Amino acid sequence: MTGATFEEITKSEPERSLLIPKRKRGGRNVHGRITVRHRGGGHRRYLRMVDFKRNKFEIPARVAAIEYDPNRSARLALLHYADGEKAYILAPLGLQVDDQVISSPEAEIRPGNALPLASIPLGTTIHNIELKEGKGGQLVRSAGTSAQLLGKEGAYAAVRLPSGEVRRIRLSCYATIGEIGNPDHGNIKLGKAGRKRHLGIRPTVRGSAMSPRDHPHGGGEGRSPIGLPGPKSPWGKPTLGKKTRKNKGTEKYIIRHRSKRRR
Repeated sequence: MTGATFEEITKSEPERSLLIPKRKRGGRNVHGRITVRHRGGGHRRYLRMVDFKRNKFEIPARVAAIEYDPNRSARLALLHYADGEKAYILAPLGLQVDDQVISSPEAEIRPGNALPLASIPLGTTIHNIELKEGKGGQLVRSAGTSAQLLGKEGAYAAVRLPSGEVRRIRLSCYATIGEIGNPDHGNIKLGKAGRKRHLGIRPTVRGSAMSPRDHPHGGGEGRSPIGLPGPKSPWGKPTLGKKTRKNKGTEKYIIRHRSKRRR
């Protein structure tokens, strides 16, 4: 069993004005039917209102604290803006208390500053990248991840994402400088079933351990193969290698796919 050290955490209590209750749904939709399996229980949490848009332009902010967020793998930085407003942002690697950050096209290339892609030099490491101008960052938001700005052509920039995919993104979209902190998150070993339950994840049963009526892999005498050309979901849909990408409208923005067979 391994866990995080929390050395970078400087404040244990969250900012109350930026909290909202998180309602538990147990993987159920509005009709009460389970649409996401293996969800339920878990520790009580509050949602932190994270500023992914970074739309307080030209207003400097001071990093007041680095905090833990139970809802995500990354740490949060609490900002105190010069006009008195407070906000959370994803804490990049190297950002410390009392550092100054700003969102501006003329901002310095320092961790925590947000700029449009048009103002960022080639080769810079970035995160929290917008796909639509003003919608807020949607890409590269988990602990230890980062993207790299590879080139600019016309109205678009070429960005290499953590998956290896190279994608075209409009130059007017904003991104934050630096790599997201807490890079050791991927090395954590839960070590026991109870820690999984604290995260709100219920047990998963193998299909081959079920009966034929409960799963396509079920049945057979002893430990038998599934008896199918390929694995299937409990509802008989092909899985494990089946391509699920259906958004053909964004195909024109992908320069290089993350799949090795398609590169």
